Amino acid sequence: MSVRTQSSEEPAEAVHRAGFACFVGRPNAGKSTLTNALVGQKVAITSNRPQTTRHTVRGIVHREDAQLILVDTPGLHKPRTLLGERLNDVVRTTWAEVDVIGFCLPANEKLGPGDRFIAKELAGIKKTPKVAIVTKTDLVDSKTLAEQLIAVDQLGKELGITWAEIVPVSATGNQQVSLLADLLTPLLPEGPALYPEGDLTDEPEQVMVAELIREAALEGVRDELPHSIAVVVEEMLPREDRPADKPLLDIHANVYIERPSQKGIIIGPKGKRLKDVGIKSRKQIEALLGTPVFLDLHVKVAKDWQRDPKQLRRLGF
Repeated sequence: MSVRTQSSEEPAEAVHRAGFACFVGRPNAGKSTLTNALVGQKVAITSNRPQTTRHTVRGIVHREDAQLILVDTPGLHKPRTLLGERLNDVVRTTWAEVDVIGFCLPANEKLGPGDRFIAKELAGIKKTPKVAIVTKTDLVDSKTLAEQLIAVDQLGKELGITWAEIVPVSATGNQQVSLLADLLTPLLPEGPALYPEGDLTDEPEQVMVAELIREAALEGVRDELPHSIAVVVEEMLPREDRPADKPLLDIHANVYIERPSQKGIIIGPKGKRLKDVGIKSRKQIEALLGTPVFLDLHVKVAKDWQRDPKQLRRLGF
């Protein structure tokens, strides 16, 4: 006797896909915001200042039919410092290892030399499928958007890139974000999920905590300290002798800057700025880790760390 259940109507084996996608684009093209919108939680740091993503933050999108792992690389740019060169190497290595590349181009800025520089690099990577993603569509009218979509199509033709798709999205307005996931999925290889359900990122928690502190520290000093801030979490330890229902996590972190003169900028008059950084990042860290946190922040000078290989290593680059 056969008992028919609902699932017996379906094909015997639905195909499941799993793989890696990375978003590329010049700094501030909306890559991190898009990663967060797809994952549905804040995993990559976003700031409207370029060059804020320094680590390959992976966001993980869990779907019934697929698992899409997003690798967020730093923006590719013409390097001026050793740090810049290291970041560009990270980008190229990442591109060679992923299953699909999403090239992010903001709708509100005409294609420029920076976009062309990246597109030329992309043209050299033959096998990997490429999707052109026109971001920030909420900032333009339909005519400007149409012109940008045509320009992106042209750019591909000019450089011999065949776009698998050209998709306009607004991550902040949540428009077409799920469509983008639908279009990326078929480009992934078949296979089982690579990460357990519930994982949102494989970044070690300490790195994510450092990124949240760094984002808060950048907040008010955009123009004065563009890229001079690095954050290292020295330790994260549960406070001893706390009742099980009232845990507290002690986090000790150092904010590194390049010159003594920058110390006052970060600390602020009577320590107010540093206090604000602490309050802001603590809220985000508590939301991320789901536990109350005591955050201890110190500002230290690491002279010209962006140009010094030893210091770069020590600060995790």
